[in-house]
Amino acid sequence: MHRSTLYWLRAEYRQTGLAQDASAAIMMRDAMGKLSRRWRKKFDVLAAKLAERFAVDVINNSDAFLATALQQAGFTVPFKMASEMNNVLQATLTENVNLIRSIPQHYFTQVETLVMQSVSHGRDLGTLTKALQQRYGVARRRAAFIALDQNNKATSAMQCARQRALGMTHGRWRHSHAGKVPRSSHVKADGQTFDLAKGLYLDGKWVMPGEEINCRCTWEAILPGLE
Repeated sequence: MHRSTLYWLRAEYRQTGLAQDASAAIMMRDAMGKLSRRWRKKFDVLAAKLAERFAVDVINNSDAFLATALQQAGFTVPFKMASEMNNVLQATLTENVNLIRSIPQHYFTQVETLVMQSVSHGRDLGTLTKALQQRYGVARRRAAFIALDQNNKATSAMQCARQRALGMTHGRWRHSHAGKVPRSSHVKADGQTFDLAKGLYLDGKWVMPGEEINCRCTWEAILPGLE
């Protein structure tokens, strides 16, 4: 998307210097509109496929982790798509579709601002290209952030739903010790038992491990009768 946008905007930007009767701002705005519509359509089609693959992968990985823990405790349990699990799956799909669709929207809003600033201040093509390349770095970081954050949240929600469907009611918080600036409340929560239906009360609200932004905490499922 970025390579295509950069190619066509540079081509259009060169044409603005040759146009005699057209406004450079209007020409660039129209070019931005075409590019934005084209890529939003592509992301609309891609979003559903990516979101479904993501959600299925999260379920499979979560179930494999839980199955291993159960087998070590001497249990073999068949996993079924319970109603609560399906609700979490559908919510995850919807949220991820919306987030994937937001990537081109966020990107083109920022790019259009840069292009209009360049046109209004009479900047050269090299300056605009450099600004767009820098903005691409921001877009990539935002996409990576969304991916990591959604993976943590979806894994937490699906693991909780699966465990509750199997009759588990409590878990033991495990801090990841991976972040550079960990939340002190999450560090203190390490080892504490919490209700899977509510989470743990931290910083004035009920939260589950992995639910907060940039939280990489997990938990151990407490198996009834084995604690």
